[in-house]
Amino acid sequence: MTFSTDSATTTASPGPVVGLVVEAGLLTGLAATVGLSAGGWLAGVAYAMVLCGLLALGLRRAGMTAMGPANLVTFARALMVGGVTAMVVSSFTGPVHMAALVTLVGVALALDGVDGQVARRTGSSSALGARFDMEIDAFLILVMSVFVAGTFGWWTVAIGAYRYVFVAASWAAPWLTAQLPPKFSRKVVAATQGVALVVATSHLLPSWLAGAGLVVALASLSWSFGRDVLWLWTAERLRRAAAERVTLPIVPVQRQLVCQPAAAA
Repeated sequence: MTFSTDSATTTASPGPVVGLVVEAGLLTGLAATVGLSAGGWLAGVAYAMVLCGLLALGLRRAGMTAMGPANLVTFARALMVGGVTAMVVSSFTGPVHMAALVTLVGVALALDGVDGQVARRTGSSSALGARFDMEIDAFLILVMSVFVAGTFGWWTVAIGAYRYVFVAASWAAPWLTAQLPPKFSRKVVAATQGVALVVATSHLLPSWLAGAGLVVALASLSWSFGRDVLWLWTAERLRRAAAERVTLPIVPVQRQLVCQPAAAA
């Protein structure tokens, strides 16, 4: 199958279709070994279809005929998140195999830094890859924040919801979509969310200590988002002020004509 773009006709990447098959195999394996509920199956299948459909659309718009090594790593992580989603939804109606869940989440988070390194070393960095990686991270955090809510309370969902609330707010306030300056602290805060959620899920620490870790994770996330929103609002105010100075109407100065008395004859 071929897709027509503005400049050329490109062949669709087979990656998304292969991903559907791989996800189906992963869900089947989980169902056979640790068990999945009907709802878990449905959630896993729906996730796979949306994931692969959006990825195919993104590849088409980017004019990419192949996913590239970095995107393949991210895609592998994304398929693991599909298994995590199925298990979390299954936990709503029955016990979940904690070892399998923690393993899937741990591997998906561990590979988070790999795709970036692969992209830099192979020169395959792209806007699509960066967005793909970010959205998978955000969805995994959301799913895990929902899972730990059963133990620590629904306030933990705020950890995963921050990203989506920010996106929703940007629809009403487009200035929130402006480019932010790179910050290493932003990466540290993002990593903190994953670590805190994995620790809370694994039950390796006392409940009070794991809960304290989640509080710290939420506090750091609130600080990070608050700082970014403040920076974006300041930049927007400066932009508006500059635009007002440029568009300030110039009032022409009218020369006054003074009538001199005629000279006496």
